[in-house]
Amino acid sequence: MKISARNMLKGKVKSVTAGAVNSEVVIEIAGGAQVISIITKASAEALDLKAGKDVYAVIKASAVMVATD
Repeated sequence: MKISARNMLKGKVKSVTAGAVNSEVVIEIAGGAQVISIITKASAEALDLKAGKDVYAVIKASAVMVATD
């Protein structure tokens, strides 16, 4: 796989919760941290996402915000 995004986190799907249009995908990465993504239900089905599947969380953003209390 070649992709222009520089931020890729390898992990395993922990859960997929399908809605009418979108699915919530929870990915567990190294150290037990979780990345949660909302993708279309059609994409989740096309990727055959299910618990235990090895995946990459690919993060492409032009800006990252940081906030404090």
